[in-house]
Amino acid sequence: MLLRLDGVHTHVGAYHLLHGVDFDVPAGRTTLLLGRNGAGKTTTLRTVMGLWKPSAGSVRLDGEAIGGLSTPAIAARGVAYVPENMGIFADLSVAENLLLAARGAASLDAIDPARLRWIFELFPPVRRFWNQRAGLLSGGQKQMLAVARAIVEPRRLILVDEPSKGLAPAIIGNMIEAFAELKRARTTMLLVEQNFEFARRLGDTVAVMDDGRIVHRGDMSELAEDESLQQRLLGLGLGAHQ
Repeated sequence: MLLRLDGVHTHVGAYHLLHGVDFDVPAGRTTLLLGRNGAGKTTTLRTVMGLWKPSAGSVRLDGEAIGGLSTPAIAARGVAYVPENMGIFADLSVAENLLLAARGAASLDAIDPARLRWIFELFPPVRRFWNQRAGLLSGGQKQMLAVARAIVEPRRLILVDEPSKGLAPAIIGNMIEAFAELKRARTTMLLVEQNFEFARRLGDTVAVMDDGRIVHRGDMSELAEDESLQQRLLGLGLGAHQ
């Protein structure tokens, strides 16, 4: 397993948000973290990324304990994070946003050209608006840029919080295809998602959260085929969102 959470508790101030979270993210696969609003999904991603520290339990990346490390130290180990607010720099150009994320490149010319071509194929607007301020992009284009920043260099693990949130259906379809290509490239991903067609299409494994706990783990295909399990765990069926 590339990422393993074992008995993870997270406190933020007086609030106890995660209550013994246990699940694995297999290498080369896409794991979906599902659950109702407020279940603890974003808190889990932030804990993995070191933005919040676990108060108990362990977070391990390829066997190495990372739960007490700083966010820059975790990023240096090949973990990228796309937050729900996308985290782009609105006053910088698309190109400058990518350069900031390419830690190994001192200039745009130093970014691996083959990797840039791959990103342009995944997200054509990144090329089209290369010199435009990122703040002028549409919501879908900003999300494409946010993911492009995460993959501008090879990463061991990508964490993405609700990649389809607020996007038009046609843009969601484009985003699904881009993530499917990342899957084909054996990119290890942990995605939080509320769009269940997105989850069904992309997920290999799934963990479902409720009230800061993992209440189900298994194959995404099994959850997608079991309407009664969907209803019990999530309060609705995946079929209603296809």
